Amino acid sequence: MSITIDKDSELAVLPERIRKFPFPFANDFYRYSANVEPANKDVATEVGNWGAGLIDIDEFYHEELADREAILKRDPSRMQVLPHMRTAVWDSIATLLPSMAAENPEIMSFQRDGDTCRWQNSLQSLDLEFTMGDDDSLPMEPMRFLGTQIQDDIVLLDVRENTMWLDAGLVTFAADWSFGFDVGMTFAEIHGPVPRVKEENIVSRAEKFLLRLQPGEQFRRTNWTMTVGRRLDTSTETYPEWGPDRGTIADDPDMPNKLHLRVEVQHLIRLPHSGVLMFLIRSYLLPLSDIAKVPSWREKFGHVLAELPDDMAEYKGIIRYRKAASDWLLSGKSAA
Repeated sequence: MSITIDKDSELAVLPERIRKFPFPFANDFYRYSANVEPANKDVATEVGNWGAGLIDIDEFYHEELADREAILKRDPSRMQVLPHMRTAVWDSIATLLPSMAAENPEIMSFQRDGDTCRWQNSLQSLDLEFTMGDDDSLPMEPMRFLGTQIQDDIVLLDVRENTMWLDAGLVTFAADWSFGFDVGMTFAEIHGPVPRVKEENIVSRAEKFLLRLQPGEQFRRTNWTMTVGRRLDTSTETYPEWGPDRGTIADDPDMPNKLHLRVEVQHLIRLPHSGVLMFLIRSYLLPLSDIAKVPSWREKFGHVLAELPDDMAEYKGIIRYRKAASDWLLSGKSAA
């Protein structure tokens, strides 16, 4: 029997991080799929909503941008732009800044007269005039500048030879993959290690869909994994810092507060001028203790973890603790 809650009463007390969380499961099981839908479509959940806009700005804005700054200082390779992708980076700026201003007019403003632009972001006390296409008119490299304004990671795929190539991006919050390793690879090569997707033709179907996108079209999908602690940077480069936690969290009495469901909202956009495909990857973290505050989420996620095939659990890196997490979710216990 499905468990429900009084949505109106819960909305008044649940924090924003729960009310705006993009809970990804509609069923009690999960399999890989393209799960692509049009962007900018508001999604109602049991306790709130998400997805009405392209760029989500939330309570973690300053924290996550400061985290990105620290990561880039330690490892500048997290941002790479091959020379032929410079135009696509400016195309990204010309696409995202007006969208952010339109979605957040109380805190942001974008004005353009020819190539002369003015960008205002009151969250950063920023009032910047620059010339579209002129790298020297920005206080830093164009891709780097864009990464100071949005919480999303950015991946740019060039289209040539009837496929897509990862030729630029800024990725500080990778979930168990390496942006630096993948730069220069094709779309199919990047997704080669994912179990089941080749046999079920998911990658080839996704590639065909993306190649058919028209300039300006925007779609999105969700993906998920789990993370120990509120840590967005779980790249393979930093595995020694977070990998050992996977082996100990199942026995940790504080597991419900430390173990997080990580959901990525991935926007897929065919840039209007360059024709490059832009992937925006926005990552959200919610601990099991918060998920348990929504009974239907607790039940669904518990069953998803229990039923998930071993090869998929292994690839997601959750196989050592998924039973403990599932058992806790389905037990109905409260977090300590």
